Amino acid sequence: MAPLLTMHGIDKRFAGIPALRGAELLVERGEVHALIGQNGAGKSSMIKILTGYHRKDAGEILFDGDAVEFSSPQEAQRAGISTIYQEINLVPYRSVTENICLGREKRRFGLLDWSAMHAEARALLARFNIDVDVHRSLMVYPTAVQQMVAIARAIGFEAKLVVMDEPTSSLDEREVEVLFDVIRQLKASGVSVIFVSHKLDELYAVCDRVTVMRDGRTVQVAPMDQLSRLDLVTSMLGRELTQVLQEPRDAPLSEGDGCKPVLKVQNLAVGRKVRDVSFEVHSGEIVGLAGLLGAGRTESALAVYGAERPDSGTITFAGRENAIAAPSDAIRAGIGFCSEDRKLEGIIPDMSVRENLTLALMPQLARRGIVDEVRSREIVDRFIKRLGIRCSGPEQRIRELSGGNQQKVLLARWLCMNPKLLILDEPTRGIDVGAKAEILSLIRELAGQGLGVLMISSELEEVVEAASRIFVLRDGHTVAELTGDAVTEQTVMDAMAHGHDSAREAAHV
Repeated sequence: MAPLLTMHGIDKRFAGIPALRGAELLVERGEVHALIGQNGAGKSSMIKILTGYHRKDAGEILFDGDAVEFSSPQEAQRAGISTIYQEINLVPYRSVTENICLGREKRRFGLLDWSAMHAEARALLARFNIDVDVHRSLMVYPTAVQQMVAIARAIGFEAKLVVMDEPTSSLDEREVEVLFDVIRQLKASGVSVIFVSHKLDELYAVCDRVTVMRDGRTVQVAPMDQLSRLDLVTSMLGRELTQVLQEPRDAPLSEGDGCKPVLKVQNLAVGRKVRDVSFEVHSGEIVGLAGLLGAGRTESALAVYGAERPDSGTITFAGRENAIAAPSDAIRAGIGFCSEDRKLEGIIPDMSVRENLTLALMPQLARRGIVDEVRSREIVDRFIKRLGIRCSGPEQRIRELSGGNQQKVLLARWLCMNPKLLILDEPTRGIDVGAKAEILSLIRELAGQGLGVLMISSELEEVVEAASRIFVLRDGHTVAELTGDAVTEQTVMDAMAHGHDSAREAAHV
């Protein structure tokens, strides 16, 4: 029998930049198929092309024996493809029943048959052991219930294929097990499931086969039981299993050497993403936070910066415990933060290089509402020269600069504040190879001048090259601390895949 879904040779470009290059995806009937890869690998683009959100540039899609190219998600849904997105895509002010039955309302004598729809909503939710008042607005229920409602809505369409994009992100362990039971029910009834998740344990618990994507290409397709966790991690990251030789490293200073860390995080818990994270950074040290997508790296850094409120644990910065409640506190204390999303959360595209560079410093440059233009120009000129920012001048709009030069402006924004700690979340994402080398060289130079650096990067080679110490996170837990000769790509990958005792032994934790 032919597969339910075949996507072959799929190409897609956005503004001339390739997002998919000859990508492949094949899903059998009654199969639970994992689709995995790091950020930017192409998973979301494949799903959006399948469901009609984007149009492909090349390739073919066969669904249930027919060549298809859906013009909208609604058309895909009518054909038998239901999608459950990570961000809950429902109408919070409407009732549970209205959300579940939206777009396929039951009618009797031309009028809405509320009794039948309420009964169907209750029956669908009963499959998840959820007993709620379906007449009430969805917004009164917690996120986990809302997620279950979204799943119930997708199942209610009697789909042939259900796409689940990180469906467990809002669920606790009991709810995850209930969801897995429903997935097994769907499989037993002949429905196929595409399961997108960064949690390896979930993939092995429920999936039959896996497609791994990297850099817009399909790089591996295999049965789950034929791949180890380490195989999956190395396939996603594109690194060989052989250990990469490293130059000898100086051991980081410890409290036993009489040097207290500038930052110490102990047993941090934040929401569902961070459960027990501990790490520390000394002045003049580059510390890497490694882990797969969803491991809790960014959430931990945001908690340090005061942008996320911890549920438990301690954050000690410059000798003061739990003193940072907001980003404004962090800035005053001497913490800078370069966000993962440079375009959305970093630069202000229509403002000049000068305005972007001095944004955080503005309160110090202004007296009685008047900006000291002479001092502002002096600071901007100094940092343009110091960081080698290539621009026509301080008044050039930052959106006209290359990605690497935009990143240098953001680094300069914090360096002009004389910080004690600089948090860098994916500092080289979206910039070319030459600019990456410049940024990494600059980071090392800054650490050499005494700045503490906490660096998050999905590029394993990059974090291993830059950091003198690496803390590995997995599913919201710190599973290894690697120093000296233990800072190798293989050791990091082993901890990311397993988080087991061998990684800890290698790291001398």
